[in-house]
Amino acid sequence: MTRKRRFWAAGAAGATLALLVVAMLHAGASTHAASAKNSSPYNKPRWWAKYQIVSAPGFTPTAPGKGGSVTVGTNVNVSHEPGPQSETSIAINPANPSQLVGGANEIFRLPMRGYFSSDGGATWGGVDLPLPPPVTNNGFDFGSDPGVAWDLHGNVYYSYIIVFFSNGGAINGTEMAVSRSSDGGQTWTATYFNFESGEAQFNDKPMITVDNNPGSPHEGTIYVAWDNATGSSSSSNNLLVSHSTDHGVTFSAPAVASDTTSGPKAVIAADPFVGPDGTLFVAWHDVQNSAIVASSSSDGGVSFGPQHTVSPTQIAFDFPVPAESSRGALLYPACDADRSTGPNRGTLYCSWMDQTASNATDVFITRSTNGGASWSRPQRVNDDAAGVANDQFNQWLAVDSTDGSVNVSWSDTRNDPTHLSTDEYFSRSTDGGQTFIANVRVSTASTNETCCGANLGDQYGDYEGIAAFGGVVHPIWTDRRDGGTVDGFEETYTAAITTKKQ
Repeated sequence: MTRKRRFWAAGAAGATLALLVVAMLHAGASTHAASAKNSSPYNKPRWWAKYQIVSAPGFTPTAPGKGGSVTVGTNVNVSHEPGPQSETSIAINPANPSQLVGGANEIFRLPMRGYFSSDGGATWGGVDLPLPPPVTNNGFDFGSDPGVAWDLHGNVYYSYIIVFFSNGGAINGTEMAVSRSSDGGQTWTATYFNFESGEAQFNDKPMITVDNNPGSPHEGTIYVAWDNATGSSSSSNNLLVSHSTDHGVTFSAPAVASDTTSGPKAVIAADPFVGPDGTLFVAWHDVQNSAIVASSSSDGGVSFGPQHTVSPTQIAFDFPVPAESSRGALLYPACDADRSTGPNRGTLYCSWMDQTASNATDVFITRSTNGGASWSRPQRVNDDAAGVANDQFNQWLAVDSTDGSVNVSWSDTRNDPTHLSTDEYFSRSTDGGQTFIANVRVSTASTNETCCGANLGDQYGDYEGIAAFGGVVHPIWTDRRDGGTVDGFEETYTAAITTKKQ
Protein backbone atom coordinates (compact mmCIF):
# COMPACT_ATOMS: atom_id res chain seq x y z
CA MET A 1 0.00 0.00 0.00
CA THR A 2 1.52 3.29 -1.08
CA ARG A 3 -0.29 6.05 0.77
CA LYS A 4 -0.21 4.16 4.05
CA ARG A 5 3.50 4.89 4.28
CA ARG A 6 3.08 8.54 3.22
CA PHE A 7 0.53 9.36 5.89
CA TRP A 8 2.71 8.09 8.70
CA ALA A 9 5.79 9.77 7.29
CA ALA A 10 3.81 13.00 7.53
CA GLY A 11 3.14 12.35 11.23
CA ALA A 12 -0.52 11.30 11.14
CA ALA A 13 -1.71 9.94 14.47
CA GLY A 14 -2.90 6.43 15.25
CA ALA A 15 -0.39 4.40 13.26
CA THR A 16 -1.62 0.88 12.67
CA LEU A 17 -0.04 -2.22 14.07
CA ALA A 18 0.26 -3.37 10.47
CA LEU A 19 2.59 -0.50 9.76
CA LEU A 20 4.71 -1.31 12.81
CA VAL A 21 5.47 -4.79 11.54
CA VAL A 22 6.12 -3.43 8.05
CA ALA A 23 8.64 -1.02 9.53
CA MET A 24 10.19 -3.78 11.63
CA LEU A 25 10.49 -6.14 8.68
CA HIS A 26 11.72 -3.32 6.46
CA ALA A 27 14.49 -2.44 8.90
CA GLY A 28 15.63 -6.02 9.32
CA ALA A 29 15.57 -6.73 5.60
CA SER A 30 17.34 -3.50 4.75
CA THR A 31 20.13 -4.14 7.25
CA HIS A 32 20.65 -7.66 5.96
CA ALA A 33 20.49 -6.56 2.32
CA ALA A 34 22.86 -3.64 2.78
CA SER A 35 25.37 -5.89 4.51
CA ALA A 36 25.24 -8.44 1.70
CA LYS A 37 25.47 -5.76 -0.95
CA ASN A 38 28.54 -4.16 0.67
CA SER A 39 30.29 -7.54 0.66
CA SER A 40 29.98 -7.94 -3.10
CA PRO A 41 33.14 -9.56 -4.55
CA TYR A 42 32.95 -7.35 -7.65
CA ASN A 43 36.12 -5.22 -7.81
CA LYS A 44 36.33 -4.01 -11.41
CA PRO A 45 35.19 -0.57 -12.63
CA ARG A 46 31.48 -0.43 -13.40
CA TRP A 47 32.19 0.09 -17.09
CA TRP A 48 34.33 -3.06 -17.35
CA ALA A 49 31.56 -5.50 -18.27
CA LYS A 50 30.24 -3.16 -20.94
CA TYR A 51 33.77 -2.79 -22.31
CA GLN A 52 33.98 -6.58 -22.66
CA ILE A 53 30.82 -6.56 -24.78
CA VAL A 54 31.40 -3.55 -27.03
CA SER A 55 35.04 -4.45 -27.70
CA ALA A 56 34.28 -8.02 -28.76
CA PRO A 57 34.81 -8.86 -32.47
CA GLY A 58 31.61 -8.58 -34.49
CA PHE A 59 29.77 -6.43 -31.93
CA THR A 60 26.71 -4.72 -33.41
CA PRO A 61 24.77 -2.18 -31.32
CA THR A 62 21.03 -2.79 -30.86
CA ALA A 63 18.74 0.09 -31.80
CA PRO A 64 16.68 1.46 -28.90
CA GLY A 65 13.15 0.11 -28.82
CA LYS A 66 13.87 -3.01 -30.86
CA GLY A 67 15.20 -6.41 -29.95
CA GLY A 68 14.65 -9.89 -31.24
CA SER A 69 11.08 -10.24 -32.46
CA VAL A 70 9.46 -7.17 -30.90
CA THR A 71 8.96 -3.51 -31.76
CA VAL A 72 8.17 -0.83 -29.19
CA GLY A 73 5.65 1.87 -29.99
CA THR A 74 5.47 5.45 -28.78
CA ASN A 75 5.76 6.10 -25.05
CA VAL A 76 2.39 7.52 -24.00
CA ASN A 77 1.71 9.62 -20.92
CA VAL A 78 -1.47 7.98 -19.64
CA SER A 79 -2.18 10.24 -16.67
CA HIS A 80 -0.87 13.68 -17.70
CA GLU A 81 -2.31 15.33 -14.62
CA PRO A 82 -1.11 17.24 -11.54
CA GLY A 83 0.29 15.41 -8.54
CA PRO A 84 2.23 12.14 -8.42
CA GLN A 85 0.92 8.72 -9.34
CA SER A 86 2.51 5.40 -8.33
CA GLU A 87 1.74 1.66 -8.40
CA THR A 88 0.19 0.83 -11.75
CA SER A 89 -1.96 -1.92 -13.23
CA ILE A 90 -3.29 -2.55 -16.75
CA ALA A 91 -5.59 -5.02 -18.54
CA ILE A 92 -6.73 -5.69 -22.13
CA ASN A 93 -10.32 -6.53 -23.08
CA PRO A 94 -10.14 -10.05 -24.62
CA ALA A 95 -13.40 -9.41 -26.47
CA ASN A 96 -12.09 -6.15 -27.98
CA PRO A 97 -8.29 -5.77 -27.66
CA SER A 98 -8.39 -2.11 -28.68
CA GLN A 99 -9.95 -1.41 -25.27
CA LEU A 100 -7.61 -1.10 -22.29
CA VAL A 101 -8.09 -0.04 -18.70
CA GLY A 102 -5.36 1.01 -16.28
CA GLY A 103 -5.15 2.12 -12.69
CA ALA A 104 -2.78 3.98 -10.39
CA ASN A 105 -2.56 5.43 -6.92
CA GLU A 106 -3.22 9.15 -6.64
CA ILE A 107 -0.86 10.33 -3.91
CA PHE A 108 -2.12 13.87 -3.30
CA ARG A 109 -5.81 13.03 -3.77
CA LEU A 110 -8.16 10.64 -1.98
CA PRO A 111 -9.68 8.56 -4.84
CA MET A 112 -8.00 5.95 -6.98
CA ARG A 113 -7.47 6.89 -10.61
CA GLY A 114 -8.79 4.82 -13.50
CA TYR A 115 -7.63 5.20 -17.12
CA PHE A 116 -9.41 4.00 -20.26
CA SER A 117 -8.49 3.73 -23.93
CA SER A 118 -10.47 2.57 -26.94
CA ASP A 119 -7.72 2.94 -29.54
CA GLY A 120 -5.15 0.41 -28.37
CA GLY A 121 -3.49 2.74 -25.87
CA ALA A 122 -2.73 5.63 -28.22
CA THR A 123 -4.93 8.02 -26.22
CA TRP A 124 -6.40 7.82 -22.72
CA GLY A 125 -9.14 9.29 -20.57
CA GLY A 126 -9.17 9.40 -16.79
CA VAL A 127 -11.78 9.02 -14.06
CA ASP A 128 -11.89 8.77 -10.25
CA LEU A 129 -12.98 5.51 -8.65
CA PRO A 130 -15.81 5.60 -6.08
CA LEU A 131 -15.17 5.98 -2.35
CA PRO A 132 -17.64 5.21 0.47
CA PRO A 133 -18.51 7.87 3.04
CA PRO A 134 -16.22 8.16 6.11
CA VAL A 135 -17.21 6.03 9.09
CA THR A 136 -17.06 8.96 11.55
CA ASN A 137 -18.26 12.54 11.45
CA ASN A 138 -15.74 14.85 9.79
CA GLY A 139 -13.51 11.88 9.02
CA PHE A 140 -12.09 10.94 5.65
CA ASP A 141 -11.03 7.90 3.65
CA PHE A 142 -8.86 7.12 0.65
CA GLY A 143 -8.22 4.28 -1.80
CA SER A 144 -4.94 2.49 -2.52
CA ASP A 145 -3.36 -0.48 -4.33
CA PRO A 146 -4.94 -0.84 -7.80
CA GLY A 147 -5.54 -4.06 -9.73
CA VAL A 148 -7.61 -4.44 -12.93
CA ALA A 149 -9.05 -7.38 -14.90
CA TRP A 150 -11.62 -7.94 -17.69
CA ASP A 151 -14.09 -10.77 -18.17
CA LEU A 152 -15.10 -12.27 -21.53
CA HIS A 153 -18.26 -10.15 -21.80
CA GLY A 154 -16.85 -6.63 -21.89
CA ASN A 155 -16.98 -5.97 -18.15
CA VAL A 156 -13.88 -4.69 -16.36
CA TYR A 157 -13.14 -4.81 -12.62
CA TYR A 158 -10.87 -2.67 -10.45
CA SER A 159 -9.77 -3.83 -6.97
CA TYR A 160 -8.43 -1.56 -4.23
CA ILE A 161 -8.53 -1.02 -0.49
CA ILE A 162 -10.25 1.74 1.46
CA VAL A 163 -8.56 3.17 4.55
CA PHE A 164 -10.77 5.13 6.97
CA PHE A 165 -9.56 7.91 9.30
CA SER A 166 -11.06 10.08 12.00
CA ASN A 167 -10.89 13.85 11.74
CA GLY A 168 -7.69 13.73 13.77
CA GLY A 169 -6.01 11.12 11.57
CA ALA A 170 -6.56 8.00 13.69
CA ILE A 171 -7.32 4.76 11.83
CA ASN A 172 -11.01 3.82 11.89
CA GLY A 173 -10.58 0.67 9.81
CA THR A 174 -10.00 -0.75 6.34
CA GLU A 175 -12.26 -2.29 3.71
CA MET A 176 -11.98 -4.11 0.42
CA ALA A 177 -13.40 -2.53 -2.73
CA VAL A 178 -14.10 -3.80 -6.25
CA SER A 179 -15.59 -1.42 -8.81
CA ARG A 180 -17.11 -2.67 -12.06
CA SER A 181 -17.62 -0.98 -15.41
CA SER A 182 -19.57 -2.06 -18.47
CA ASP A 183 -18.61 0.93 -20.63
CA GLY A 184 -14.89 0.36 -20.99
CA GLY A 185 -13.86 2.02 -17.74
CA GLN A 186 -15.58 5.38 -18.23
CA THR A 187 -17.98 4.94 -15.30
CA TRP A 188 -17.74 2.68 -12.24
CA THR A 189 -20.02 1.16 -9.60
CA ALA A 190 -18.42 -0.10 -6.39
CA THR A 191 -18.97 -3.02 -4.05
CA TYR A 192 -17.40 -2.76 -0.58
CA PHE A 193 -16.78 -5.78 1.63
CA ASN A 194 -14.74 -7.27 4.49
CA PHE A 195 -14.68 -4.17 6.67
CA GLU A 196 -12.17 -4.41 9.53
CA SER A 197 -12.71 -1.84 12.26
CA GLY A 198 -9.96 -0.07 14.16
CA GLU A 199 -6.34 -1.14 13.97
CA ALA A 200 -6.39 -4.78 15.08
CA GLN A 201 -6.56 -6.24 11.56
CA PHE A 202 -5.60 -4.59 8.29
CA ASN A 203 -6.63 -5.37 4.68
CA ASP A 204 -3.73 -4.72 2.30
CA LYS A 205 -2.37 -5.22 -1.23
CA PRO A 206 -5.25 -6.82 -3.16
CA MET A 207 -4.98 -8.15 -6.70
CA ILE A 208 -7.79 -9.33 -8.96
CA THR A 209 -8.33 -11.88 -11.74
CA VAL A 210 -11.24 -13.43 -13.65
CA ASP A 211 -11.72 -17.00 -14.86
CA ASN A 212 -11.86 -16.40 -18.63
CA ASN A 213 -11.77 -20.04 -19.68
CA PRO A 214 -14.80 -20.97 -21.84
CA GLY A 215 -16.13 -24.26 -20.57
CA SER A 216 -14.64 -23.86 -17.11
CA PRO A 217 -17.14 -24.69 -14.34
CA HIS A 218 -16.24 -21.31 -12.83
CA GLU A 219 -16.11 -19.20 -16.01
CA GLY A 220 -16.80 -15.56 -15.19
CA THR A 221 -15.95 -15.90 -11.49
CA ILE A 222 -14.00 -12.92 -10.16
CA TYR A 223 -11.31 -13.53 -7.55
CA VAL A 224 -9.67 -10.99 -5.26
CA ALA A 225 -6.74 -11.94 -3.01
CA TRP A 226 -5.12 -9.84 -0.30
CA ASP A 227 -3.20 -10.07 2.97
CA ASN A 228 -4.90 -9.48 6.30
CA ALA A 229 -2.41 -8.55 9.02
CA THR A 230 -2.41 -7.87 12.75
CA GLY A 231 0.82 -5.91 12.69
CA SER A 232 2.89 -8.61 14.37
CA SER A 233 4.05 -12.13 13.56
CA SER A 234 0.70 -13.54 14.59
CA SER A 235 -1.04 -16.79 13.77
CA SER A 236 -4.02 -14.70 12.60
CA ASN A 237 -2.06 -13.13 9.72
CA ASN A 238 -3.63 -14.72 6.67
CA LEU A 239 -3.80 -14.56 2.90
CA LEU A 240 -7.49 -14.16 2.05
CA VAL A 241 -9.52 -14.68 -1.14
CA SER A 242 -13.08 -13.61 -1.93
CA HIS A 243 -14.98 -14.45 -5.09
CA SER A 244 -17.98 -13.15 -7.00
CA THR A 245 -20.26 -15.14 -9.31
CA ASP A 246 -22.64 -12.25 -10.13
CA HIS A 247 -20.30 -9.93 -12.08
CA GLY A 248 -18.98 -8.18 -9.01
CA VAL A 249 -22.29 -7.18 -7.43
CA THR A 250 -21.55 -9.23 -4.30
CA PHE A 251 -18.47 -10.97 -2.91
CA SER A 252 -18.20 -14.04 -0.72
CA ALA A 253 -16.91 -14.18 2.82
CA PRO A 254 -13.14 -14.60 2.46
CA ALA A 255 -11.48 -18.02 2.41
CA VAL A 256 -7.99 -18.51 3.85
CA ALA A 257 -5.48 -19.48 1.15
CA SER A 258 -2.37 -19.54 3.36
CA ASP A 259 -1.20 -22.07 5.92
CA THR A 260 -3.68 -22.39 8.78
CA THR A 261 -1.47 -24.30 11.21
CA SER A 262 -0.51 -22.66 14.49
CA GLY A 263 2.55 -20.49 14.88
CA PRO A 264 3.68 -17.01 13.83
CA LYS A 265 2.93 -15.87 10.28
CA ALA A 266 3.67 -12.86 8.10
CA VAL A 267 2.33 -12.69 4.53
CA ILE A 268 2.17 -9.95 1.90
CA ALA A 269 1.71 -9.34 -1.82
CA ALA A 270 -0.91 -11.72 -3.19
CA ASP A 271 -1.36 -12.47 -6.89
CA PRO A 272 -4.28 -14.67 -8.02
CA PHE A 273 -4.29 -16.35 -11.45
CA VAL A 274 -6.38 -19.06 -13.13
CA GLY A 275 -5.30 -22.18 -15.02
CA PRO A 276 -7.01 -23.41 -18.23
CA ASP A 277 -9.19 -25.89 -16.34
CA GLY A 278 -10.54 -23.23 -13.97
CA THR A 279 -8.20 -24.02 -11.07
CA LEU A 280 -7.47 -20.88 -9.08
CA PHE A 281 -3.88 -20.31 -7.92
CA VAL A 282 -2.68 -17.66 -5.50
CA ALA A 283 0.98 -16.77 -4.93
CA TRP A 284 2.39 -14.48 -2.24
CA HIS A 285 5.52 -13.70 -0.24
CA ASP A 286 5.85 -15.67 2.98
CA VAL A 287 7.84 -13.07 4.93
CA GLN A 288 8.15 -15.27 8.00
CA ASN A 289 10.01 -17.95 6.04
CA SER A 290 11.55 -15.85 3.23
CA ALA A 291 9.89 -17.70 0.37
CA ILE A 292 7.49 -17.25 -2.53
CA VAL A 293 4.68 -19.72 -1.94
CA ALA A 294 1.41 -20.64 -3.66
CA SER A 295 -1.77 -22.60 -3.04
CA SER A 296 -4.70 -23.57 -5.24
CA SER A 297 -8.45 -24.05 -5.24
CA SER A 298 -10.44 -26.36 -7.51
CA ASP A 299 -13.87 -25.40 -6.16
CA GLY A 300 -14.10 -21.77 -7.23
CA GLY A 301 -12.24 -20.25 -4.30
CA VAL A 302 -14.33 -21.88 -1.58
CA SER A 303 -11.40 -23.83 -0.12
CA PHE A 304 -7.65 -24.14 -0.70
CA GLY A 305 -5.17 -26.99 -0.60
CA PRO A 306 -1.73 -26.95 1.02
CA GLN A 307 0.75 -24.26 0.11
CA HIS A 308 3.86 -25.15 -1.90
CA THR A 309 7.17 -23.31 -2.06
CA VAL A 310 7.75 -21.63 -5.41
CA SER A 311 11.22 -20.44 -4.44
CA PRO A 312 13.13 -19.40 -1.32
CA THR A 313 14.19 -15.73 -1.29
CA GLN A 314 17.23 -13.86 -0.06
CA ILE A 315 15.30 -10.67 0.60
CA ALA A 316 13.14 -10.94 3.68
CA PHE A 317 10.74 -8.13 2.80
CA ASP A 318 12.09 -5.32 0.61
CA PHE A 319 15.44 -4.02 -0.63
CA PRO A 320 16.75 -0.41 -0.53
CA VAL A 321 17.89 -0.18 -4.15
CA PRO A 322 19.46 3.25 -4.80
CA ALA A 323 16.67 4.17 -7.23
CA GLU A 324 14.01 3.55 -4.56
CA SER A 325 16.04 3.76 -1.37
CA SER A 326 13.70 5.99 0.63
CA ARG A 327 10.82 3.55 0.14
CA GLY A 328 12.52 0.24 -0.61
CA ALA A 329 11.64 -2.07 -3.50
CA LEU A 330 9.13 -4.65 -2.30
CA LEU A 331 9.62 -8.32 -3.16
CA TYR A 332 6.34 -9.05 -4.95
CA PRO A 333 5.48 -12.21 -6.97
CA ALA A 334 3.75 -11.78 -10.32
CA CYS A 335 2.40 -15.01 -11.80
CA ASP A 336 0.20 -16.34 -14.59
CA ALA A 337 -0.82 -19.54 -16.38
CA ASP A 338 -0.69 -20.57 -20.03
CA ARG A 339 -4.31 -20.79 -21.17
CA SER A 340 -3.49 -21.02 -24.88
CA THR A 341 -3.96 -24.09 -27.06
CA GLY A 342 -0.19 -24.33 -27.57
CA PRO A 343 2.24 -27.02 -26.38
CA ASN A 344 2.75 -25.39 -22.97
CA ARG A 345 -0.92 -25.10 -22.08
CA GLY A 346 -1.36 -25.44 -18.32
CA THR A 347 2.19 -24.40 -17.42
CA LEU A 348 2.35 -21.98 -14.49
CA TYR A 349 4.89 -19.15 -14.25
CA CYS A 350 5.97 -16.92 -11.37
CA SER A 351 8.38 -13.96 -11.41
CA TRP A 352 9.94 -11.89 -8.65
CA MET A 353 13.02 -9.79 -7.92
CA ASP A 354 15.64 -10.88 -5.44
CA GLN A 355 19.09 -10.03 -4.19
CA THR A 356 22.13 -11.75 -5.65
CA ALA A 357 25.71 -11.95 -4.44
CA SER A 358 27.24 -9.72 -7.11
CA ASN A 359 24.44 -8.34 -9.28
CA ALA A 360 22.47 -6.28 -6.69
CA THR A 361 18.87 -7.31 -7.55
CA ASP A 362 17.74 -9.39 -10.52
CA VAL A 363 14.40 -10.53 -11.96
CA PHE A 364 13.79 -14.27 -11.77
CA ILE A 365 11.20 -16.63 -13.21
CA THR A 366 10.26 -20.22 -12.48
CA ARG A 367 7.70 -22.58 -13.97
CA SER A 368 5.58 -25.52 -12.91
CA THR A 369 4.24 -28.23 -15.21
CA ASN A 370 2.44 -30.21 -12.50
CA GLY A 371 -0.14 -27.77 -11.19
CA GLY A 372 2.15 -26.01 -8.74
CA ALA A 373 3.27 -29.11 -6.83
CA SER A 374 6.90 -28.37 -7.75
CA TRP A 375 8.74 -25.56 -9.53
CA SER A 376 11.81 -25.35 -11.73
CA ARG A 377 15.11 -23.81 -10.72
CA PRO A 378 14.81 -19.99 -10.91
CA GLN A 379 16.08 -18.42 -14.11
CA ARG A 380 17.48 -14.87 -14.42
CA VAL A 381 15.47 -12.83 -16.95
CA ASN A 382 17.52 -9.61 -17.16
CA ASP A 383 20.56 -10.04 -19.42
CA ASP A 384 22.84 -7.22 -18.28
CA ALA A 385 26.38 -8.39 -17.61
CA ALA A 386 26.85 -10.55 -14.53
CA GLY A 387 29.04 -9.10 -11.81
CA VAL A 388 27.73 -5.55 -12.26
CA ALA A 389 25.57 -4.20 -9.47
CA ASN A 390 22.64 -3.00 -11.59
CA ASP A 391 19.20 -3.16 -10.00
CA GLN A 392 16.09 -4.65 -11.54
CA PHE A 393 12.84 -4.36 -9.56
CA ASN A 394 9.04 -3.89 -9.75
CA GLN A 395 8.68 -6.64 -12.33
CA TRP A 396 5.34 -7.95 -13.56
CA LEU A 397 4.44 -10.95 -15.73
CA ALA A 398 1.63 -11.76 -18.16
CA VAL A 399 1.05 -14.82 -20.36
CA ASP A 400 -0.64 -14.10 -23.69
CA SER A 401 -3.60 -16.48 -23.76
CA THR A 402 -3.62 -16.49 -27.57
CA ASP A 403 -0.08 -17.75 -28.12
CA GLY A 404 1.29 -18.80 -24.71
CA SER A 405 4.17 -16.30 -24.76
CA VAL A 406 5.52 -15.27 -21.35
CA ASN A 407 5.99 -11.50 -21.10
CA VAL A 408 7.89 -9.70 -18.32
CA SER A 409 8.62 -6.00 -17.74
CA TRP A 410 10.54 -4.26 -14.95
CA SER A 411 12.38 -1.12 -13.81
CA ASP A 412 16.11 -1.27 -14.60
CA THR A 413 19.13 0.89 -13.65
CA ARG A 414 21.65 -0.57 -16.12
CA ASN A 415 21.93 2.70 -18.07
CA ASP A 416 22.99 4.81 -15.08
CA PRO A 417 26.38 4.16 -13.41
CA THR A 418 25.00 5.69 -10.20
CA HIS A 419 21.92 3.40 -10.36
CA LEU A 420 19.60 6.29 -9.46
CA SER A 421 17.81 6.53 -12.82
CA THR A 422 15.72 3.75 -14.30
CA ASP A 423 14.35 2.64 -17.63
CA GLU A 424 11.49 0.27 -18.31
CA TYR A 425 12.70 -3.00 -19.83
CA PHE A 426 10.93 -5.99 -21.36
CA SER A 427 11.59 -9.57 -22.41
CA ARG A 428 9.51 -12.51 -23.57
CA SER A 429 9.71 -16.25 -23.99
CA THR A 430 8.00 -18.33 -26.66
CA ASP A 431 9.31 -21.72 -25.52
CA GLY A 432 7.58 -22.12 -22.19
CA GLY A 433 9.89 -19.89 -20.18
CA GLN A 434 13.04 -21.84 -21.00
CA THR A 435 14.74 -19.01 -22.90
CA PHE A 436 14.06 -15.27 -23.23
CA ILE A 437 14.83 -12.84 -26.03
CA ALA A 438 17.44 -10.12 -25.57
CA ASN A 439 16.10 -7.50 -23.18
CA VAL A 440 14.38 -4.58 -24.88
CA ARG A 441 14.42 -1.01 -23.59
CA VAL A 442 10.83 0.23 -23.64
CA SER A 443 11.19 3.74 -22.19
CA THR A 444 12.65 6.37 -24.51
CA ALA A 445 13.85 8.50 -21.60
CA SER A 446 15.19 7.61 -18.17
CA THR A 447 13.47 8.67 -14.96
CA ASN A 448 15.06 9.67 -11.64
CA GLU A 449 12.72 9.52 -8.66
CA THR A 450 15.33 10.21 -5.99
CA CYS A 451 15.79 13.98 -6.28
CA CYS A 452 14.74 17.28 -7.76
CA GLY A 453 11.16 17.42 -6.52
CA ALA A 454 10.36 13.72 -6.81
CA ASN A 455 7.81 12.29 -4.41
CA LEU A 456 10.30 10.51 -2.15
CA GLY A 457 7.66 8.94 0.11
CA ASP A 458 6.30 6.79 -2.69
CA GLN A 459 8.70 6.95 -5.64
CA TYR A 460 7.63 4.05 -7.91
CA GLY A 461 5.42 2.38 -5.33
CA ASP A 462 5.48 -1.37 -4.80
CA TYR A 463 4.69 -2.71 -8.28
CA GLU A 464 4.07 -1.91 -11.95
CA GLY A 465 1.86 -3.75 -14.45
CA ILE A 466 1.85 -5.49 -17.81
CA ALA A 467 -0.85 -7.02 -20.04
CA ALA A 468 -0.55 -9.19 -23.17
CA PHE A 469 -3.11 -10.36 -25.71
CA GLY A 470 -3.06 -11.22 -29.40
CA GLY A 471 0.66 -10.61 -29.78
CA VAL A 472 0.48 -7.07 -28.39
CA VAL A 473 1.96 -6.26 -24.99
CA HIS A 474 1.29 -3.19 -22.85
CA PRO A 475 3.60 -2.53 -19.89
CA ILE A 476 2.63 0.36 -17.63
CA TRP A 477 5.00 2.17 -15.31
CA THR A 478 5.73 5.23 -13.14
CA ASP A 479 7.84 7.88 -14.88
CA ARG A 480 8.98 11.48 -14.24
CA ARG A 481 11.25 11.96 -17.24
CA ASP A 482 12.65 15.48 -17.60
CA GLY A 483 11.52 16.24 -14.07
CA GLY A 484 7.92 15.33 -14.79
CA THR A 485 5.81 16.44 -17.74
CA VAL A 486 3.17 18.35 -15.77
CA ASP A 487 4.49 19.58 -12.43
CA GLY A 488 7.69 17.68 -11.70
CA PHE A 489 5.91 14.71 -10.13
CA GLU A 490 5.54 11.11 -11.26
CA GLU A 491 3.26 10.28 -14.17
CA THR A 492 1.83 7.01 -15.51
CA TYR A 493 3.28 5.85 -18.85
CA THR A 494 2.69 2.96 -21.23
CA ALA A 495 3.71 1.74 -24.69
CA ALA A 496 2.38 -0.85 -27.13
CA ILE A 497 4.88 -3.60 -27.92
CA THR A 498 4.05 -5.58 -31.06
CA THR A 499 5.49 -9.05 -31.60
CA LYS A 500 6.16 -11.01 -34.72
CA LYS A 501 4.70 -14.48 -35.07
CA GLN A 502 7.24 -17.13 -34.17
